[in-house]
Amino acid sequence: MTTAEQNHTLTRTGPGTPMGTLFRRYWIPALMGSELPEPDGPPVRVQLLSEKLLAFRDSDGKLALIDEFCAHRRVSLWFGRVEQSGIRCPYHGWKYDASGQCTELPSEPDDSPLRLQVKLKAYPCVERGGIVWTYMGPPEQQPPLPEYEWAMVPDAHRYISKRIQESNYLQGMEGGIDSSHVSWLHSGELKTDKLHVGTDGARHIANQRPSFELQKTAAGLAISAKREVDAAQSYWRVTQWLMPWYTIIPPYGENAIRGHAWVPIDDENCTTWNWAHHPARPLTADEVDAMAKEEGAFAQLIPGSFRSVANKDNDYLIDRAAQKSGRYFSGVKGIAMQDASLQESMGPIVERELEFLVATDVAIVRARRRLLDAAAALAAGEPPPGIEPAAQHVRSASFVGPTKLSFEAFESALQVRAGAGPTSI
Repeated sequence: MTTAEQNHTLTRTGPGTPMGTLFRRYWIPALMGSELPEPDGPPVRVQLLSEKLLAFRDSDGKLALIDEFCAHRRVSLWFGRVEQSGIRCPYHGWKYDASGQCTELPSEPDDSPLRLQVKLKAYPCVERGGIVWTYMGPPEQQPPLPEYEWAMVPDAHRYISKRIQESNYLQGMEGGIDSSHVSWLHSGELKTDKLHVGTDGARHIANQRPSFELQKTAAGLAISAKREVDAAQSYWRVTQWLMPWYTIIPPYGENAIRGHAWVPIDDENCTTWNWAHHPARPLTADEVDAMAKEEGAFAQLIPGSFRSVANKDNDYLIDRAAQKSGRYFSGVKGIAMQDASLQESMGPIVERELEFLVATDVAIVRARRRLLDAAAALAAGEPPPGIEPAAQHVRSASFVGPTKLSFEAFESALQVRAGAGPTSI
């Protein structure tokens, strides 16, 4: 059982907290590159790990992520103008560059030393795989740039979206590593969704009694859910969990690999990142069209925002008739919102000390323990797991094979192989 104290440690990620200190040692997805389409364009508010920040591209195209508030009177710089290699506060004209340094303080003489004493908090940024990443930890501990396969393939091989989820990050992440719920909650989509229907994987995953085998990896866990096919064979579905909040999900048939990340905005909200990528080919027009229409795992968003059209204010547009017929098992349309509706229904931070866990929850239990252990080890001076690129070069997989298999028998299927497609059915 997870205690109330452990739950508090796991779910609080602000400055100075054990989990917040751990998470700040990783490169963090901050925003999509498309949110900052041009130099000197409008700034974008970004909140990460309970810190309110502001992102912009300066005149040279350099990415900036700085404290949202002017050092003078704490005005939000979101109202400011990005110009001439910096952003100018509209209240009294103070100007800051991409490093957070105040470059102009108009009320003071040009030779005043006061300007040099004014500097906002700023974090380094890099754009990779269509995402602007930031590092919020100690500068001397900055790790190598992220090399997750989906971030490294050509642009035509990848599709990315994000949405806001109104729950703590851990509720979303735990849903991502829970392979047992697919047979129930997403059973309607297994028969209808374009990226599932007609595949052997969708047929085998309908078995509602999986058993689990887990392997600790350099970055997290390889989670094997087995479903019986016959007396000797099982359908193996191996999901990767990579610290601190990534899941890589096995594809169905020849479709793209999918994955998610749940990045804390604050302790009660997170950004859910969704992507699909194929390492061996560009995504097809049909695949991109389905994702762009926000079908399945890609939720439909309110225009001009990252909040889903189906949300808690409208009961996720639940359709009781579709629930009764089995078209949507929970009555909520789409894999993304089926997950989000139930995860948000737990409240902003679920009281895990009240849970009644069973054998199929073993991956959730192990992931919590891995996070707690990593935070404690970091406090003792050990580096976080999974920050080295080699640990990130992994995939998910699905296949039919002997029920009794060792991890070593399929370990190669879980490794990135340049130009080769995934192992899936």
